Amino acid sequence: MVGLAWQTMRTRLSGFVGAFLAVLCGTAVVAACGVLIESGLRAGVPPQRYAGADVVVGGEQTVRPEGVDVLGGLPVAEQPTIDAGVVGRIAAIEGVRAAVAEVDFPASVITDRGPVPSRGHNWAAAVLAPFTLTAGEVPDGPDEVVLDAGLARGVAVGALVRVETPASSREYRVVGVASAPGVTRQAAVYFSEEQATALFGRPGRVHAVGVLGDGGLGDGVAERVEQALGAGFEVTTGAERGAVEFSDVGQARALLTAIAGSFGGVALLVMVFVVSSTLALSVTQRRREFALLRAVAATPRQVRALIGGETLVVAGVAAVLGGIGGLLVAGWLRDAFAVIGIVPADFELALGPIPVVAAVALGVGAARLAAYVAGRKPSRISPVEALGEAAIEPQGLGRARTVAGVLVTAAGVGAATIPLFLDSPVVAGISALSALVIVIGVGLLGPLVVGAAIRLVAAPLGRLSRVGGYLAAANSLANTRRLAAAITPIMLAVGFAVAQFFSQTTHTDAVRQQTEAATIADYAIAGQGLSPRVADEARRVPGVAAATSVVRTRVFTTTTMGEKVELEQGAALGVDGDQVRGALDLGTVTGDLAALTGDTVALSENQADWMDKRIGDPVPLYFGDGQQATPRLVATYTHHLAFGDFVLPAELARAHTTDAVDSSVLVRLAPSADAGAVSAALRALSPTVTVGDTVTTADPPQAFWVNLVAFAVILGYIVIAVGNTLVMTTAQRAREFAVLRMVGTTRRQVRQMIWLEAGLTSGIAAVIGTLIPAVPLVLLGIGLAGDPIPAGPVTVYLAVVGAAVLLALVTTAIPTRVALRTNPMTAISLRD
Repeated sequence: MVGLAWQTMRTRLSGFVGAFLAVLCGTAVVAACGVLIESGLRAGVPPQRYAGADVVVGGEQTVRPEGVDVLGGLPVAEQPTIDAGVVGRIAAIEGVRAAVAEVDFPASVITDRGPVPSRGHNWAAAVLAPFTLTAGEVPDGPDEVVLDAGLARGVAVGALVRVETPASSREYRVVGVASAPGVTRQAAVYFSEEQATALFGRPGRVHAVGVLGDGGLGDGVAERVEQALGAGFEVTTGAERGAVEFSDVGQARALLTAIAGSFGGVALLVMVFVVSSTLALSVTQRRREFALLRAVAATPRQVRALIGGETLVVAGVAAVLGGIGGLLVAGWLRDAFAVIGIVPADFELALGPIPVVAAVALGVGAARLAAYVAGRKPSRISPVEALGEAAIEPQGLGRARTVAGVLVTAAGVGAATIPLFLDSPVVAGISALSALVIVIGVGLLGPLVVGAAIRLVAAPLGRLSRVGGYLAAANSLANTRRLAAAITPIMLAVGFAVAQFFSQTTHTDAVRQQTEAATIADYAIAGQGLSPRVADEARRVPGVAAATSVVRTRVFTTTTMGEKVELEQGAALGVDGDQVRGALDLGTVTGDLAALTGDTVALSENQADWMDKRIGDPVPLYFGDGQQATPRLVATYTHHLAFGDFVLPAELARAHTTDAVDSSVLVRLAPSADAGAVSAALRALSPTVTVGDTVTTADPPQAFWVNLVAFAVILGYIVIAVGNTLVMTTAQRAREFAVLRMVGTTRRQVRQMIWLEAGLTSGIAAVIGTLIPAVPLVLLGIGLAGDPIPAGPVTVYLAVVGAAVLLALVTTAIPTRVALRTNPMTAISLRD
């Protein structure tokens, strides 16, 4: 049977092209997602300020409460600090030459070019890079600084520069210039030890401790450091040091893992469906061949073995090439995610063999499973009836396929109702996924659905053209399976594109509407490392009625599901309780927002119900830096789409962020205030701030762009599948075209028939592909904003439908034109 499989492949290469491309492209996407997942787990950004340290000790980079399994932990959202007292303990460990504490805080240098964002550090930590002096001397007094070479460009040693930190804004004398090869990610300002500690603003705490070895450290010393410190610390070596050095690396790794995992799951689901459809079409086109094999005594098992052997060879080669190509796709995705801010531009990928091997196995496994399913019916053809049945397309669907289609469709419709009961940011993704599930369910029921649709339009189509229309209608009615095979991938493309795009635009628009309605402030003050004193000074500006700090952060909570404890992450907003009502409308409030001081919290009504908390109850949570707390619930509110599920006192939220600064300050004017004078006074508060007239407190729609990138990749794969299917179904009909030509049909009439069939195919696919996501999108709109009409530009929808129609016309017209070039007598004698 292996020899026979090889012989049929050699003589039917064109029939395997579709399956080859489907497996190739699908495996490449899945492999790319695997690379991104692995990169999120063990890659990142190489250390720069800590490049000279053998070991770096920082706060725990993962939040994992008791009861949460190892895989259930989440990376911290803010960089934690550690006790400065550990420096002495580390220095006493065998093999450690020196242990150097480092503090890290925003320090913008005000130059003639404007403020230059940079980071402030203590000079003792310069050895960890290492930074070396190229001019001047080390800072010793409270008014002395050393600038790195980039910041010092155009600044002479001895000159005065203004440096703005969260603690103060004052002039310092430049006493030296330092440089370190490879430190390019952040500009550095070095202060004396005492001044750096004061500006850091966290007595007794440091950002990290760098460990220098006495002649070369190995894992043994890192292990001894870890054993000596115990729990509560992160001991890192190699590339892991970058996660402690840079605050954006940990979250980027977590986001990349989550996005790639979700994206990979959808890609795998689409790949299985596309590969199954393509192989099923290929097998259906060869029914005569399998019927002949059965007639000459081939057993059902041998026919299935033939199909399986062919598929294994084709899928094996395609999967290996796709797995290798996935490395390139992973690089493109990394670059796309860097552009939209998901990962830093210098984030490195982990290129290992595991994702490629896993993708190859999944690609081959999906193809082999699809071949088994597709080959079941042809392998059971009765030898007596084989040749007669092979000439006629089988009618009806198998019971298993019908049941599966109904169950899958019902599951998708059930999932589409979730937005009516769950008011959460995840509902947009659930809505898009439910539409994809419904599309797959309808695809399983394809011949039934397509048959019903064709019966509705067959009569008008026949009247449209006396010959071409009649032939198109007759062919469509007699070959619903073939037409369903062509319609299904187009329907999948239209349905997936509409659901994915408009679910995101609907959610984004609901957030925008609530944010605009709920933000009643007149101005927003923004800046890099916005000092808390800006809000205090803004309140003292004549004409300002209220000014509240806004601190954006994250919090973690646990949920017990039976015996399993799940860790969840949510957006949190820090505000000044006595000022917030003048700047923000949090909707229907129960309790007292003015009581948001000290160790308290306000929850959205949904979150309070989920956690079963009432006013006055303690709320167990973990701050963004991983510190555990149980603040007291003082209020609940309803506008959670705009503000998240947690609102904290600004001072409490700020204390658990990386830089202890504000994200922005919202300002409300008094009724009689002079807006121009107030605006000018606010701008004069600091040269590093900007004052905007339009305010928003919603997170940027980063998720929208993430989904757009994922949607583009998967849609590209679906488009390839659509082209494959349509070319295969059209190319198979060379004998049919020859028969039509021999009974007097002209080439023009045959082309007209194909054009009408293509229009019918794309039209039915567009209508069904639009109706399927309409259900989830309507329910999503009702659940989020009470509006059943999805938000988003109608031009995108028209472009999707137009592209689907154009694709159908092109991929049927070209094979038809090629087939019609062959002499009818020659074409009719060709092997079927």
